[in-house]
Amino acid sequence: MLCPRKKKKAVKDKDFLAIAVPSMKGHGYMDYTVDSHPAHAMQIMDELRHHGLLCDLVLHATYKDTRVDFKVHKVVLASCSSYFKAMFTNDFQESQASEVTLQDVCPQVLARLIDFAYTSRVTVGKSCVLHLLLAAMRFQVEDVVRACCDFLAKNLEPSNVIGIARFAEEIGCTELHVLSRQYINTHFSEVTKEEEFFSLSHCQLLELISQDSLKVLCESEVYKACIEWVRWDVEGRAQFFHALLDAVRIYALPPRFLKRQLQSCPVLSKADSCRDFLSRIFQEMALRKPRPPPTLRGTQLIYVIGGYRQQSLTSAEAFDPSRKAWVQLANMPTPGSGLGACALFGLLYVVGGRNLSLQDSSESGSLSCYNPMTNQWTELAPMHVPRNRVGVVVVDGSIYAAGGSHGSVHHNTVEKYDPETDSWIFVRPMSVARLGAGVASCGDMLYVAGGFDGENRWRTAERYHPDTNTWEAIASMSYVRSGFGLVCLDRYLYAVGGYDGTMQLHTVERYSIMQDMWEPVAPMRHCRSAHGVAVHQGCIYVLGGFNQGGFLSSVEYYCPVRNEWTYVTDMPLGRSGMGVAVTMEPCPIKMPEEDDE
Repeated sequence: MLCPRKKKKAVKDKDFLAIAVPSMKGHGYMDYTVDSHPAHAMQIMDELRHHGLLCDLVLHATYKDTRVDFKVHKVVLASCSSYFKAMFTNDFQESQASEVTLQDVCPQVLARLIDFAYTSRVTVGKSCVLHLLLAAMRFQVEDVVRACCDFLAKNLEPSNVIGIARFAEEIGCTELHVLSRQYINTHFSEVTKEEEFFSLSHCQLLELISQDSLKVLCESEVYKACIEWVRWDVEGRAQFFHALLDAVRIYALPPRFLKRQLQSCPVLSKADSCRDFLSRIFQEMALRKPRPPPTLRGTQLIYVIGGYRQQSLTSAEAFDPSRKAWVQLANMPTPGSGLGACALFGLLYVVGGRNLSLQDSSESGSLSCYNPMTNQWTELAPMHVPRNRVGVVVVDGSIYAAGGSHGSVHHNTVEKYDPETDSWIFVRPMSVARLGAGVASCGDMLYVAGGFDGENRWRTAERYHPDTNTWEAIASMSYVRSGFGLVCLDRYLYAVGGYDGTMQLHTVERYSIMQDMWEPVAPMRHCRSAHGVAVHQGCIYVLGGFNQGGFLSSVEYYCPVRNEWTYVTDMPLGRSGMGVAVTMEPCPIKMPEEDDE
């Protein structure tokens, strides 16, 4: 009867370490595995090599006028090199030879490969890595190839990555080439400031800026890179500028940036067709003509900042709907709930709110900015007045903060923030005070609906014209709402959930800008107020909030084509009053490390 091989028993002796298991030969037999044997055997063979004992081959390495001889064992080289294995095991002349000459191979590099074959160790440095990689690829020492590629990948920098990517492509090192291209995409703005960038051909630059995976905060970074590349050799490169412009997401450029380029860009003065092309697009923007929605680069995530659950929170996280995964971000500098949030030129801005806890209860007028490229927060100029439960939106490159409250004072005032000057100004106030109003932008205009003035909850709505600094009343909603979400999707405004003074709502209605009328659409699966609402890839996402059952963690989305809501997932922590906005995914190399489970 055979003895089952179930348990491994370690045989311990200071001079003998082995694993013993019952043998398949049957009762009375044990199989021993001595783990140290391979390393010990290779150590002995290396000693034999250094003393020239039992060697069956001499390698002559010739390089320029130098020749160095290496005494080796064929079987050792064949064990780690497909090149030498084929040479010694097939009907080649070298298979029976006692001497082999290797032309044009640096003896120092070959010595490292031979040392690796015997010791499994190789030292890689900046001064030798390219020579070692080429030799390892030539002689098919795959482990050394991987070690060199790993070294290069760990030492990628904006100043060398284009050269390394080009080198990897030329020698057919696919993995290193892919890693280098990913680095370029992630560090595009830094790479474009290095000399290597200007050595790209126009075809290489065009291929680079055409990628959706390029990580930039604003499309103006891509435009500026093209301008600087052309300026490196204006006479020779101006002819390629129009082709490069076709790859730039022109409709994603800020109108004010485009205006400045038309006024002062030196390259445009030498490229009339490009100037006419950009001028036509700027006129469309200035006249607010319907234009194609800007195509955004990279993966867009839904950011959820702060909120309230027994106290105001500092947490910051992002949700990736494509993977149904949450990403933890750097916390806000101070706790906040009742926040307004928006994204502008790739940066995430969090406005106002309050810090509510057992020890403190104070409204805030702060403005905090989160950079997804660095996973860092920056404090910017505060508003003129604190605003809790403020409505925040971006219109034409500026941030608007509407309504909110400070203590018992409910605001009808509106402030406008200019990111270029880091300053706020008041614009014309709304017709009534609004706390927890729905605020959205559509067609370069600001829309405000609902809210609470301390006594009345509103269903009225109004529209602000930035060009004339005037407000205009529009059709009122069907329901009184405060603490609800208002978003723009396909030229409709959607009012989602909220509180009517008696209960939380699950109803949803949409406003037709063309017809100036509201109509009901499918209700949410849950009643909610003080929830987060965002548009992501043509759908409306609703996150968290509060109802009679307490704080909600569920996330659901609305598909306008099917007119239905679908459950997606749960938030890591149910809460209300958080700021929600959509912008580019954070760079993973800047993310905090997760603890091993």
